[in-house]
Parts: sequence; structure tokens; C-alpha cells
Amino acid sequence: MGNGPRNLKNAVIALLAPLPSIIFYISFLNHFHRVSTSGNVGDQSVSLSTLWTWCYQHPLLLANVLFFLNVNVLFWIISHIQSSHWMIDLYWTVIPVMLVNYYATHPLARYNGWRSKIAILLTWVWSLRLSHNYFRREKWQWGAREDWRFTNMRLQYGKHWWWVSFFAVYVSQQVFLIGICLPFYVIHSVDEPLNIWDFVAIIVCTSGIVVAFFADTQLHDFVSRNEKLKELGKPLVANLDKGLWHYSRHPNYCGEQLWWWGLVIFAWNLGHAWTFIGSFINTMCLAYVTKLVEDRMLKQDYRAEAYRLYQKTTSVWIPWFKSSLDGGKDKKA
Repeated sequence: MGNGPRNLKNAVIALLAPLPSIIFYISFLNHFHRVSTSGNVGDQSVSLSTLWTWCYQHPLLLANVLFFLNVNVLFWIISHIQSSHWMIDLYWTVIPVMLVNYYATHPLARYNGWRSKIAILLTWVWSLRLSHNYFRREKWQWGAREDWRFTNMRLQYGKHWWWVSFFAVYVSQQVFLIGICLPFYVIHSVDEPLNIWDFVAIIVCTSGIVVAFFADTQLHDFVSRNEKLKELGKPLVANLDKGLWHYSRHPNYCGEQLWWWGLVIFAWNLGHAWTFIGSFINTMCLAYVTKLVEDRMLKQDYRAEAYRLYQKTTSVWIPWFKSSLDGGKDKKA
């Protein structure tokens, strides 16, 4: 199948894939609102059927059930039909938007309107930035390839990959995504006035989005230039060491972490510091991914030597001044 038809097919699949959860949730809301307007507002949970009552009383569990059935099971089945796990990468940029709007519209939600609007707006901006970067990186194609880490795991597990992938690709994503989005649940569970810590959270989240945007744009420009050099048969530039990448080996990861930890500040401010666990797990996972990425760089002969030098002189995540090989700071940085 040509790129055009395949691109269209994958776009349709991606747009239709979340519909089971969306239709189910809209049906629940419609049923709930019918009960609310029938005059039985005083005891809505009793008036609902057993299924709808459970959905009403357990918003966080419902989010997990919908994720398990619609993402873990359905996406997994689709991935085996297509022999590619590309769709979970795309939905990393979409699921947080779906979750924040889900928590905001659930009948049990109670919250400060301004804090909710700010969280939803910031999440949409974050998602648009990440979605733009995803499609720009994939040359504006849907499902052109799966994450290289999944491809490596496919080779590693061989005939067992069909079932291992369910846990390695999908169940693990539920832990990460539901976990890092826990602040959205808290924001829409506690009604407290805005205070100074909300503005600190806004600054941290916004800084994360901005840093990640410029870092990803600089990386995209670097990769595009190298692709042109390769087409012309010229030597490739071994390493990106300009802009934010002059001060950090992974400024895009730094920006992404600022975003998620900024959300934790919202939840901590509302008395639910325990939600840090989601961002902490995500940070630990990203530390492992950082190692995988750097090991991959060192396996490329044309850049290995330059990258080893880069590792010795440049901060891993947090942008900082260059270090000289003897341990001092590079005054030219």
C-alpha cells in the first residue's frame, strides 16, 4: 500500500480508536443529566442503574477501566493487526487532554473554576506543542513507524513479543499516564481559592512547555540539516551543541519534566502531595530512556568520539555551563 492510502488509513484508525470510551462516557453523562433534571437530584446515585452508579461514585477507577479496555486491549489488538505499536506514541499527546477534561466534567467534580480553566488551557497548549513535534518528526505522516525501543524489544523477545507487548507497551503506559495525570484529578476534587503557589505552578509548567518547544525545534533543525548533507554526500555533523543543547544533553527532557512537576505543585498546594509518585516514576523511566538514547549515540561510529566528549563537558538534563575536561567551567560557554 502506498504512503498516501496508508497514511489515510492510519489517520482514520487513530481518530476512531478512542470512540468506545468517548461514547460510553457521553452516555453516562446523558443518563446522569436526565436523572438530575427529573427532580431526583437529592438522591441521584440511587436513581441510577447499578453500572451508572458505579461510574458516578468512582471517577478515578472509571478512568482506569476505560484506559485498560480502550487503550491496553483495543490498541494492543490493532497493533498486532498492523504489526506496529505506533499509535501509543501519538496518544501520549492526547490522553492527558482527555483525562483533564474527563475529570472536569465528571458529575462528582468540585473545583475552583479559574484553576480548572488554567489547567485545561495549559494541557491543551502542552498537547498541541507535543503533537506538532510528533508529526513534524514523522514528516506529517500517521503511523509511519513505531518507537525504535519497541522495535528493539520486538527483536529481543521474538515469538513472545505478542503477549509481552501487552504489558511492556500498554499496561506500563497506563501506570505512567494515569500516574502523571493524578494532579488533574486533585485539581477537580478540591475547591480552594487561587494562591501564590498556583502561580508558581503556572510558571513552572509554562517554562517546561517553552523549553521543550525550543529544544525540539533546535533538534529538528539539526536532524533536517544532516539529512540534506547525507543526500548531498557530504559529511554529517556529529553532534548538536548549539542553543539549549550547548548547556544540556537533553533539554527537551528537562522541559518535559518541568511540565509534569509543575502539575505536582498544583496538587501539593491543594493538600495532595502524594501525587508526586506519578511524576517520580516518570522521571525514573526517563532517566533509563536517557541512558538508552546515549548508548545508541555511542554505537554510531561517526559521532561516538564527539558524543563522549559532549558527555564529559555538558550537563545531562538541567541546563548549565560547560565543564572543561579538567573539571573547571568553560568561560566561553
